[in-house]
This record gives sequence, structure tokens and C-alpha cells, in this order.
Amino acid sequence: MNNSMSVSAKILFWLPRIICIIAILFISMFALDAFEPGQTVMQQIGHFLIHLIPSFILLSFLLIAWRWEKTGGVLFLLVGIGFAPFIYSHNYAMNHSVAISLSILLVINFPFIVTGGLFLASGILRSRRQVVG
Repeated sequence: MNNSMSVSAKILFWLPRIICIIAILFISMFALDAFEPGQTVMQQIGHFLIHLIPSFILLSFLLIAWRWEKTGGVLFLLVGIGFAPFIYSHNYAMNHSVAISLSILLVINFPFIVTGGLFLASGILRSRRQVVG
């Protein structure tokens, strides 16, 4: 029984980290649109780095969550839920479709909401084990 608890604790430890890394890599792919013809290499690199700022911020949140799971969980929940109205309204203004805007919102925000919840769950489980053990 104790072994299965440690396996589930390990899964709960690694799952939010893996999901978060994949989600940050996905968000980072949007920075590739900085490479446009007609610009110098330095301009393209500058635009690319500017487009990567959200990824750098999310990466810093991941580093925080790696050490302080509850704090990181709250940060990722705030990112996932807090930016939802902005991402929805931006996409709705572009495509005027509720379904498309909601699907984009689901793809971009949902992984961070799940990550936040998993970091919180892992942090709470770890706290309870420290109190008991």
C-alpha cells in the first residue's frame, strides 16, 4: 500500500511539471511568427525575443512552482483563469465565432489551469505527509 502511494505521489509530482513544460513549448511556438521576410537578422531576433516574453514569464512561474508547489499552483491558476477573458475577446474580435474562440481558449488556458490544480494538489499532499510523517 505504501509503495502505491509513493507511485501516485511521484505521478502527482511530475505530471504538472510535464504538462507545464509542454504548454510553455506550445506557447513559445507562436513566437516563430517574428521571422518575416524583409527584416534584418537582428530585427528578427529582437522580435523573436520579444514574442518569447510570455514564455519566459511562464518559465519563471514554473521555477517557482517547482520549489513552492502551492504558490506555483496559485500562479498558474491565476494565469489560466485571469487571462481567459482577454484571450477570448481577442480571438472573438478576430473570428466572430464563439465556438472557435472557446476552443482556442481551451487549448491555450486549460493546460495552465490543470497545471495549477495539480501543483496545488501535490503541495497539499506533500504538506499532509510532512505533518503525519
